[in-house]
This record gives sequence, structure tokens and C-alpha cells, in this order.
Amino acid sequence: MPDFPPTDDVSSALEEHVRRFFDGHDITTHTWTDGPILELNPQFRVLQIAPRASKGVWIYVSIGGWANTEHEHHGLEFVMTFPAEDARGIELLAQTVFYNRAGILGLGHTFPLGEPWLPGSLCDHILISLPYLWGPELEKCHVGDRHVEFLWLLPITPQERTFKASAGLEELESRFEEAGLEYVRADRKSVV
Repeated sequence: MPDFPPTDDVSSALEEHVRRFFDGHDITTHTWTDGPILELNPQFRVLQIAPRASKGVWIYVSIGGWANTEHEHHGLEFVMTFPAEDARGIELLAQTVFYNRAGILGLGHTFPLGEPWLPGSLCDHILISLPYLWGPELEKCHVGDRHVEFLWLLPITPQERTFKASAGLEELESRFEEAGLEYVRADRKSVV
């Protein structure tokens, strides 16, 4: 039988992991009260991480997504970036954690949002990617026998999603790198 710490201990340890990684940033905790997320996952919350500089990127990190696979040795949490403080980050993380309640998402998966991630954006899909901006120090956290990964939710266009489906994740990420992807710009053009 696996040695799993109590539920509250896991969430607390994950939150501490994120707070330690983003030490020096102003970090606030939020929940999302619309929809069923808190009823189905009372562990769910979002850490909103303010940039250190006035023109920096806002970061939103889920805590509680791991509980979707609480009887397994692994779990996922998600990270999103925004150009400004925006409750949309909390909403999209709540939707993603809810959508992943059966543990179906993973690295390289995509899913439609049904609307642009921000007003005026061509990006209406999400790609689940490695958190390249922060590296393995944020990505991996172990709590007892549980391994939790923090993966990046990257907004992409329908054309980029189609390209990934046909050419593969590595090819799409190569296109992002070649184009110098401005991942936080709502008005960015497709790289394919």
C-alpha cells in the first residue's frame, strides 16, 4: 500500500513548494466559486503571483489538481501566464482542473476552450507543455510517495493545434522557438 500523506498535507506541501520557488513575489490565494469545482475538489485554489517589475508577467498556479488522481502515485498541477492581473487565470485553472477530474490530461495534450483565452485573441485552445520558463525546479515536487508535476497551460491557435496533431509536439515547439513566441500577448499571430 502506498504511503500517501493526508490530503491537507499534500496541498500545503505543494503550496509551500510554489511559494518557495517564487520567493520575493507578492503571492495571493484565490478560489473559484462559480461552477462545481469546489464541491468536487475542496482542495482547489489558485496562487496568483505578481511580477516583481511593473511590466512583468502575472503567473497563476493551481493547487489541488493533484487530488484528481489522489489514489495514484502521480498528480498534476497547472501554471498559466497573463499580461496583467486577471481573474481569467483563476477561471481557466478551475476549468482545467475540473476537466481533468478523471486524470485524462498530460504533457502534450491539447483541448479547446470554446472561446478566446483573452478578448481579441486568436488562441482558443490550450497546449499542456513543460514549464520551460521555470525549469524542473518548479515542475517537479515530491510529497511522500506522490510525484506531482506542474505543467504549463499555453494558449494556442486552432492552426497550431492542427499542426501539433499532424507534425507532433516537438515540431510545434520548434516553431515557437524559431518565431520567438510571445506567449503572453493576447493578440499574437499563429506561428503556422
